[in-house]
Amino acid sequence: MNDEILFEVRGKAGFVTLNRPKALNALTHDKVKALASQLEIWAQDPDIRHVVIRGAGGKAFCAGGDIRSIYDARLSGEVEGLKTFFRDEYTLNAYIKAYPKPYIALIDGIVMGGGVGVSVHGSHRVGTENTLFSMPETGIGFFPDVGGTFFLPRMPGSIGIYCALSAGRLRQADALASGVLTHAIAQESLSELQSALETADDVDATLERFRVSPETGPVESNGALIDHAFSASSVDEVLERLDVSSDAFATKSADAIRGKSPTSVLIAFEQMKRGASLNFNECMKLEYRIASRILHGVDFFEGIRAVVVDKDQSPKWTPSDFIQVDRAELASYFEEPSDGDLLL
Repeated sequence: MNDEILFEVRGKAGFVTLNRPKALNALTHDKVKALASQLEIWAQDPDIRHVVIRGAGGKAFCAGGDIRSIYDARLSGEVEGLKTFFRDEYTLNAYIKAYPKPYIALIDGIVMGGGVGVSVHGSHRVGTENTLFSMPETGIGFFPDVGGTFFLPRMPGSIGIYCALSAGRLRQADALASGVLTHAIAQESLSELQSALETADDVDATLERFRVSPETGPVESNGALIDHAFSASSVDEVLERLDVSSDAFATKSADAIRGKSPTSVLIAFEQMKRGASLNFNECMKLEYRIASRILHGVDFFEGIRAVVVDKDQSPKWTPSDFIQVDRAELASYFEEPSDGDLLL
C-alpha cells in the first residue's frame, strides 16, 4: 500500500498524492487510515503551513472507494467488518472539514464518491477544465455519502437534490457555480500552481493569481427547471414535474432517476431533507446509520455486480419500483445501528 498514497513535504506544504491511477485513485481502507494519520502529524507541525492533495495519472483525482473489495467482502461473509471502513472514512471526512490549516484539493479529472469526501470538505477546492464531479451512488444501490448529507442540500437552489437523485455530472463551470469548487484554473497552469504553493504564505492570494472564469455550464443554465422539479415534496412529484416538461434535460433527468435503485433514490431524497437542518457531524452520524443498514441489504451488492464485476450494466433492483418500497422499512435506514452511532 505504501506507494498507493504518497506524502511529501515541499517547502511550506505537505503534499498528498493519491497514487493508484489504474484504479482511478480509488480509496482503500489502508489509504483512508494512512491519510488520517498523516494529516494529524502535519496539523501539529509548525513548518507545514498548508496541505495539498492531488491525484496521479491525469484521468482522476479520485473516482471513489474501492467497491470491488466491498463486494468480495460480502461474498466472504465479512459484512460487519465493512462497517469499520465506513466508520474510519466518515471520521476522516469530519476531520478534513475541521482541519486547522488550509487544505487544498487540486482536482484534475474525475472526482466522485469517496474522492469527493477527501476534497470538497477542505478549505480550498481547485478544479481544472477536466473536472468531472458526480455522486453516482444511487446507480449502485448505495446513497450519496461522504458528507453529501451536508453539502448537497446546501448547493444553490435544488442542484444538490438533482445530483443526489440522478447522479448528475458537473463539469468545471457547474462545479464552481454549485460550490464544489472554490476556484477554477486552467490545466496548463496546474504545475506552476503547485510550485507556487510550496512557498506560499497566503494561499488565497496565490490561488487568485491562477483563477479563470469558465462560461456558464448546462446545469446552471437549467437552474430554473431543476429548482422547480427538485423542490417537490416527494420523489413521485419530482418525476411528475419532469415528465410534464418537454425539455430534453428534464426527460434525461427523469430517465436517469428511474434507472437507479428505487430504495436508494428514496433514501437519498429523505437524506437531503434531513441534512438541510443538521450540522456536519450530525450528517456524518446519519450517514453511518444508513450505510450500516444498507450493508445488510441486496441492492448495493447487486449494483456493484452489475457495474464493476459482471459489467452488464443491468442491475436487478429489489424492489424494482418506487411504489413497492416499504415505507416502514425505509424509515429503518435512519435508526441507530445495533453497534451504536458514529462517535465524532
